[in-house]
Amino acid sequence: MTRIPLLALLLALLLGACAQSPAGRQAATGAPPVDTGDPWENTNRRILDFNLAVDDCCIRPVALGYRDAVPSWVRTRVRNVINNMDEPRFVANNLLQGRPLAAGESLMRFFINSTMGLGGMFDMAQFGGPERKPRDFGQTLHAWGLPGGPYLMLPIAGPSNPRDTVGMVTDGFLNPLNWLIPIWGIAARDVVWGIDAREQTVEALDALRAESLDFYARLRSVARQRRAAELGLATPEGVGLDVLDDPGEEAPPSR
Repeated sequence: MTRIPLLALLLALLLGACAQSPAGRQAATGAPPVDTGDPWENTNRRILDFNLAVDDCCIRPVALGYRDAVPSWVRTRVRNVINNMDEPRFVANNLLQGRPLAAGESLMRFFINSTMGLGGMFDMAQFGGPERKPRDFGQTLHAWGLPGGPYLMLPIAGPSNPRDTVGMVTDGFLNPLNWLIPIWGIAARDVVWGIDAREQTVEALDALRAESLDFYARLRSVARQRRAAELGLATPEGVGLDVLDDPGEEAPPSR
């Protein structure tokens, strides 16, 4: 998300932000990884501990300050504008995935929300406009048959894998709006996006952190299951994805 891994910031903040120190304690003991899909577990655990330290000292307090200083109505308008700026990226990925009709819907949604929705402040889907259907380049690579690879914890960016890391970077170049916005504008947009995303999950992630004996393992499981749902793959029943779900997101149909 190119958004310099501000999908990054969301995943690090949404996912990574609530791990406990036991995750790092196993890494310190040098215990061998127990998950064959996570060969870099010890390193991943250390990176997660770094992400938590950043979240505890900086990101979570800023997110709470943002909540206190900015009314809910205004936060929603800001969120809608930033979400609307992502629609051209969805258009590009739908085309790359061979979904011209879905690309047309995303393009129509962008123009409707940019005009009737006053620059995207109001999501016209609530009045019968096209629904938001996020698509990223990691999904595109999956549609092209590229496997995800091992589990990977990125600094600040949070849970990922090699394929989705490449997709996250590529998405920044797929959005034509990023070609028109100066780099400082892109950075400011992504920082606000990450803070807003973190603000929405403070209580849920605090509870999840408190309930986890080994949050790293739980985080890894939830991240994989969430991504499988986004890719249209089977997800085991009983998996709680609500904390991380995007309410406007639809998973692509199974391949």
